[in-house]
Amino acid sequence: MIRRPVRINLNTGLEARPVAQLVQVASQFNSEIYVESGKKKVNAKSIMGMMTLGLDMGEEITLSANGEDEAEAMASMEEYLNSK
Repeated sequence: MIRRPVRINLNTGLEARPVAQLVQVASQFNSEIYVESGKKKVNAKSIMGMMTLGLDMGEEITLSANGEDEAEAMASMEEYLNSK
């Protein structure tokens, strides 16, 4: 299992379209991927779960990935969150 803090650098934060794209990134992997913000922990492959977080640019979250492709999953998630 990999866990690490990540700062959201998307200009719009995680609004509907960026959340949908992030869910697509997460869904490419077999690993379980979670996003934690405060006391909430949601499955990164769940668009509804991700929307409940309401994350803005500059906020720090904790990403976790567990599974056979966890390193690749974590790298792709971080790359997306830092891409714009």
